[in-house]
Amino acid sequence: MNGEEIMDMMGLKDQYIIKPPPLDEKAIQDELTDREHALPPPQYAMILAEHKAKAVGDSLLLKNDTLRSNTDRKGMEYYVIGSDTIVEIDGTILEKPTDENDARNMLTRLSGRWHSVHTGVSIYSSTNNYETPITSFTETSQVKFTHLTAADIEAYIKTQEPMDKAGSYGIQGIGGQMVESIQGDFFAVMGLPMHKLSRELAKIIVNFLN
Repeated sequence: MNGEEIMDMMGLKDQYIIKPPPLDEKAIQDELTDREHALPPPQYAMILAEHKAKAVGDSLLLKNDTLRSNTDRKGMEYYVIGSDTIVEIDGTILEKPTDENDARNMLTRLSGRWHSVHTGVSIYSSTNNYETPITSFTETSQVKFTHLTAADIEAYIKTQEPMDKAGSYGIQGIGGQMVESIQGDFFAVMGLPMHKLSRELAKIIVNFLN
């Protein structure tokens, strides 16, 4: 998982647990996109990240949650980090593809063009029972694809890598070969902006210790 790799690179190996958010992500996406005035993509990604972190935080407070004993230790503060990455092109948000044809259409649309990748991040804390985020932000990077032939696209889809990736590609995997240029944070395109996240965590921890 991208998040695990980046957290390990931040020196946090064995100091975190990966927990899928217990929520209907598709329903939240539909709610946000069905609003009368659509949210700007950076805000959309951030709100999705907040929903994910909030759902995990709430689950930690349930009596039957296996992690409850850890979060109940006095004098300790626990954080939940939620993130969501979306691809935007021509003002349209590209989520994970629904099927191979959807992936094919996305990759065709991205071929030879610049697009934006927005990664929203939200951090919740056990000190306020995960009620509101202590910080939320979105990191945006610009990515330029090389020109892709129909054969290129079919070969990539055959690997199945696009099927669980926003915009139908993973820059840290086989899909990285399609990226001609990038402006911004590479790790944000992977799914977690390491530089910005590390700075925010440092500020939070210093405030807690003081």
